[in-house]
Amino acid sequence: MPRKITVSLPDATLRDYLTPDPDVTVLEWDLSGEPPMPRLDIVVPPYMGGPAVLRGLEGVETGLVQSQSIGYDGVAEFLPNGHVFANAASVHETSTAELTLALILASQREFPRILKNQRERRWEGRPTASLADQRVLIVGYGGVGKAIEDRLLPFETMVTRVASRARTDDRGPIHGIDALHALLPEHDIVIVGVPLSDSTRHLIDDAFLSAMPDGALLVNIARGPVADTDALVKHTSAGRIRAAVDVTDPEPLPADHPLWEIPGVIITPHVGGASAAMRPRMGKLLQRQIDLMLAGEPPVNVVLNG
Repeated sequence: MPRKITVSLPDATLRDYLTPDPDVTVLEWDLSGEPPMPRLDIVVPPYMGGPAVLRGLEGVETGLVQSQSIGYDGVAEFLPNGHVFANAASVHETSTAELTLALILASQREFPRILKNQRERRWEGRPTASLADQRVLIVGYGGVGKAIEDRLLPFETMVTRVASRARTDDRGPIHGIDALHALLPEHDIVIVGVPLSDSTRHLIDDAFLSAMPDGALLVNIARGPVADTDALVKHTSAGRIRAAVDVTDPEPLPADHPLWEIPGVIITPHVGGASAAMRPRMGKLLQRQIDLMLAGEPPVNVVLNG
C-alpha cells in the first residue's frame, strides 16, 4: 500500500510547482502559532526571517525540514533536537552566479557613474576597466563557486579557486584556504562565497584587504559577517580597493551607515538567489524530496541529521 505523507508550506506560492498526488496532503503553516498536525512529514520554513522561526517546530514530529536557502548558519542553535534538516542546494546557484557577474561588470564598467550621468543628461565617454584578461580569485568552491566559474571563463578571465582543502579536479588545482593570503596580491578581482562559520567569520579582515593589490575589486556574496565591516569601510573609503557586496553586517544596512556613500562600493540587498528562477527550482527540489519519501528513499541535501 502506498505511503501517505503530509507536507507543510509557508504559503501558497510553491503549490503550483508540485504534482498533485492523492497520497500527499499539502498544508500551509509558516511555523508561527499552533502546528496544523502533531506529525508533518516534510516542513518547508519561510524563505525570509532567519532561523529563529525554527523554534516553532518544538514538540512537532517531522521527517524532514526542507530549507529554501543554501546557507544554514545559525540553524543548529534554533532547530529542536530530533529533526533532519536539508538545505536548498541546486536552487540558488544560478541566480547567485548571475548576480555576481552583474556586480563585477557593473563595477568594472562603472555603471554607477554612467547611470548618474544619464540622470544628469551628461555625455562622458571614457574608457573603463574590463572583465576580460582579469585574474579572478574565487574563495569558496562549492556549488555557487562552480556556477560563478562557469560564467567567468567565457569572459576570457584567468580563474584561481580556493576551498577549505587543497585538491585537483578536471580544471586543475584547487588551493586550500591556507594559501589564501599568498594568492590575494596576485588577483584583480576576489569573489568570496564561503559559508559562515566560526572559521570564516571576519575572514575578510584588515590583513585580507591589505593583501589585495591597489584598484582590486572585492565581491562578497557569502554572508555579511564574513567581512569585518570596519575594515571594509577603511579600505574602500581610502579609495585603494573597490567592493561590490550583496550582503552586509549589519543587515539590513542602516540608512546612516558610511558604506552607502563610499565611491567605488556597490551594494545590493541580499538578493543573490531572489530571482524568477527560485520558485520553479525550489518546487523541483521539494517534489524530489516528496518522491524520495514516498519511495522510502533517504532525502538529498541533508546537512543536519537530528
